[in-house]
Amino acid sequence: MTDREQRAAAVRFAETWKDKGYEKGQSQPYWLSLLRDVYGVEHPEEYISFEDQVHLDHTSFIDGYIPATKVLIEQKGLGKDLLKAIRQSDGSMLNPFEQAKRYITDLPVSRHPRWVITCNFGEFNVYDMEKPHGEPEKILLSDLPKEYYRLQFLVDTGSNITAKEMEISIKAGDVVGLIYDSFLKQYKDPDNEETLKSLNKLCVRLVFCLYAEDAGIFGKHQMFHDYLVQYDTRHTRQALINLFHVLSQKKEDRDPYLDEDLAAFPYVNGGLFSGDDIEIPQFTDELRELLLTKASADFDWSEISPTIFGAVFESTLNPETRRSGGMHYTSIENIHKVIDPLFLDDLKAEFEDIKADPVLKTRERRLKAFQDKLASLHFLDPAAGSGNFLTETFLSLRRLENSVLRVLMQGQGSFGFDSPIKVSITQFHGIEINDFAVTVAKTALWIAESQMMQATADIVQEDLDFLPLKTNANIVEGNALRIDWDEVAPKDTLDYIIGNPPFVGARFMDKKQKNDLNSVFPGWKNAGNLDYVACWYKKASDMMKGTSIRASLVSTNSICQGESVANLWKPLFAEGVHFDFAYRTFRWNSEASKKAHVHCIILGFSVAANASPKKIFEDGRFQILKHINGYLVDAEDVFVESRVKPVCDVPEIGIGNKPIDGGFYLFEKEEMDEFIRKEPAAEQYFHPWYGSREFINRKPRYCLWLGDCSPAELRRMPECMKRVQGVREYRLSSPSDGTVKLADNPTRFHVENMPKGTYIVVPEVSSERRIYIPMGFMTPDIMCSNLVKLIPDASLFHLGVLESEVHMDWMRAVAGRLKSDYRYSKDIVYNNFPWPEPTDEQKAKIEQTAQEILDARAKYPDCSLADLYDPDVMPPELRTAHQNNDKAVKAAYGLKKGDAAYDSESARVAFLMKLYQKIARK
Repeated sequence: MTDREQRAAAVRFAETWKDKGYEKGQSQPYWLSLLRDVYGVEHPEEYISFEDQVHLDHTSFIDGYIPATKVLIEQKGLGKDLLKAIRQSDGSMLNPFEQAKRYITDLPVSRHPRWVITCNFGEFNVYDMEKPHGEPEKILLSDLPKEYYRLQFLVDTGSNITAKEMEISIKAGDVVGLIYDSFLKQYKDPDNEETLKSLNKLCVRLVFCLYAEDAGIFGKHQMFHDYLVQYDTRHTRQALINLFHVLSQKKEDRDPYLDEDLAAFPYVNGGLFSGDDIEIPQFTDELRELLLTKASADFDWSEISPTIFGAVFESTLNPETRRSGGMHYTSIENIHKVIDPLFLDDLKAEFEDIKADPVLKTRERRLKAFQDKLASLHFLDPAAGSGNFLTETFLSLRRLENSVLRVLMQGQGSFGFDSPIKVSITQFHGIEINDFAVTVAKTALWIAESQMMQATADIVQEDLDFLPLKTNANIVEGNALRIDWDEVAPKDTLDYIIGNPPFVGARFMDKKQKNDLNSVFPGWKNAGNLDYVACWYKKASDMMKGTSIRASLVSTNSICQGESVANLWKPLFAEGVHFDFAYRTFRWNSEASKKAHVHCIILGFSVAANASPKKIFEDGRFQILKHINGYLVDAEDVFVESRVKPVCDVPEIGIGNKPIDGGFYLFEKEEMDEFIRKEPAAEQYFHPWYGSREFINRKPRYCLWLGDCSPAELRRMPECMKRVQGVREYRLSSPSDGTVKLADNPTRFHVENMPKGTYIVVPEVSSERRIYIPMGFMTPDIMCSNLVKLIPDASLFHLGVLESEVHMDWMRAVAGRLKSDYRYSKDIVYNNFPWPEPTDEQKAKIEQTAQEILDARAKYPDCSLADLYDPDVMPPELRTAHQNNDKAVKAAYGLKKGDAAYDSESARVAFLMKLYQKIARK
């Protein structure tokens, strides 16, 4: 089904179902028609199931479930409010999405949905369960003709071809790993740096030969295998040396008396086989068999994905180097998150528009001009790694060019040009610090070029010569933060900067990386608090000034959270940089056997004309926004900077106690009991001790607090004295002068915060799965660590506001993250939070709802806060108490049902940021 046909089908569907929709009688015909008529499912009754049973405290039924794409549907009648909670049989109030989430708890893990859709015939609310607390994407039936693609995930089961390429490529990486390990054992000095460089070059050459024989580049299938198999183990090494020498020679430069089997090989060049500086060790029988059988005869290299394999190839041979360097290899799906919204979507749309031109001559002229445009585009990846971004971009452009050629060829016997291909690997530029990765990147591009040339030959029905290789010296070896990018890819011809720069946190950089950062940010305020990846954003921003260059880079989500927003984006925005699109936080998966999981964002930015609309993506779906600020919110450019006092008139917040005691004062319960058995007089000096983990799990440790113990009493307790001495010695051995000084007072903590009255505890780190960060009151006899925040003199009103959906929205927008977990800070989150100014009645209502939250928790004394706030098993009365509290807090802000900020998280954050600006100016 073409785009035009699908659009027309969506028009008919929307017209047919306009103002119709009875939940019990028409739900199934509605979904069967949508899948069959709009999304091309031939037998939708076999594709979707209806009324599957789930067993909660009673039997319920799932309205619809699509196993192939893991979509769960909760259907309501026409006009029903999809965000409104309705009373359930157990008395709880749940909206349709919350109903669906309850059903999920009864499903086996293998059937847990990736997507949940709530629908009322006139509107679809789509929830991505990778972001179970995010806002739904809303699609109106009336908009389906122009937004049908937003429901494409209903039938998008993924490409089987891509899956096969991925499987083959990963297996190929495993084969290369075996070859590498076997060769390494044969070297005389396997730890020598030059030895390892030789081995890397050898593996690259062997991979090219293995690919070339299967892809037909050498001219005959298994030509490499058949050449080597005639030599026994003792002579295989010399045979390989002879072959490499021949592959680097033009026909006219070769020995005229070469053996026929060697002379039959073509000239390769391209720098791949040039030079005799490669050390090749002797073969063993096992190594020869591995190369000839497992790597050659038993494996087809022609179907590998060069994008995936290049990354897997590199990571297989030196995974430790990649991890320590902060690099992460990338899936094809994730690469397209970078390049599609940057340029590829627009190019595809332009091509579709040209194809639809009804005038033959005009269409042909436009197609040729479009092909020229494709051939004029230049790309730079300044952290190229194994070249997977460049390779996949090249493949995407060549596929598009082949589509152009396919249309031009219609009705023609031949293309009529010397070469129909105009897109070239010379359009792709890269900088990479690792010499081996540079070689892998070049090889991956050559393999990609070979595959696409074969595809073009099939279209134009002509034989096209792939060899000799064209040089791709545009990928250079060097430190991207010390190289002038303009010398690698001149800015007057460059169009796009893409890539996945290394991820190293501000506190984890080595001295060399710190020097790199200082060279990129000379004289910048707070530059030392920036992550390493920020350097690439700065250099890209500098390069694109005065040009139309656009960029799309991957980074850890930290640069759009916490202090980083003001430190990095405030000065860059002042220089004209703006976001064109962005992907909010998602999990970045690798394709290698040793997977790297990182929580990332993607930022598309430029300094060219700041046009709207903007797009915010969440795993392929997007919202259209007018503006994207540094927190990836549709709001003005607000910069929430570190503040030592609250911006509003509320109790001050502080960190808990920081002992710096080497663990001598902290005990598990069993350890404390044993200590007291030995030293009964010490019992009065023990206090329950809570950090984030202990508080959330309601499982305290215990602290021996001797700061108030008199010297005479302390000297009568020898076990306590041992602990004091242990702390003293621990502090004296510290490399920090400040810690050494603390040894003078070993019974005291470095930071002491022991409120005299009741106080609120806020965990510093909490799981992103929780809708609310669980907070609560503590009494003065309980001590807390510096892994929680303490608010003395706080009331139920303060707890109610802090536990509200409004405060959670603010926290999610401005807080930092530990991986994807929330990291609550006092100077950014709490001290900048714009509090409401309630009436006495509104304040009393919040106090009441806050108490209801505490009362609901108290009904489950055997449960931890981790249990109670697990969104899958949260008790109905606790959920209801929070919902009532949310309403009370929204009312205190003047938000009413029907206001955008009442129901929408992003609108609430925008509202809060405007309020923050107003308060901060006072």
